[in-house]
Amino acid sequence: MDYTVLAYSTYLVLTVSLTMWVAHTLFKNGQVFLIEIFGGQEELASSVNRLLVVGFYLINIGYAVFTLEGMGSVSNTVEVMKALSRSVGSIILILGGMHFLNLFIFFELRKRAKNRLA
Repeated sequence: MDYTVLAYSTYLVLTVSLTMWVAHTLFKNGQVFLIEIFGGQEELASSVNRLLVVGFYLINIGYAVFTLEGMGSVSNTVEVMKALSRSVGSIILILGGMHFLNLFIFFELRKRAKNRLA
């Protein structure tokens, strides 16, 4: 197998798997915040939560596929590992940033919801 194909395939499997894991975690744990933000309307909170997950998938998987070409071609195992560490590392940083952005938005919305009720 060509090393470049190996690197690209491994990269896609890792990034899609990481994105799915983070999205699942955000979906499961963000539900509580959304229910509170929407005043106990669980159906609305669930709907918004699902839409947020779809957007999360589109942004992160889209970015991963978009940057795939940036890995360039690799010709040996060491280059595969270097390319994967650079590319997967950048995806992990982006997923972390998206996670903290989601938390910030949830807490801001929660604060606003509490202020409306006060």
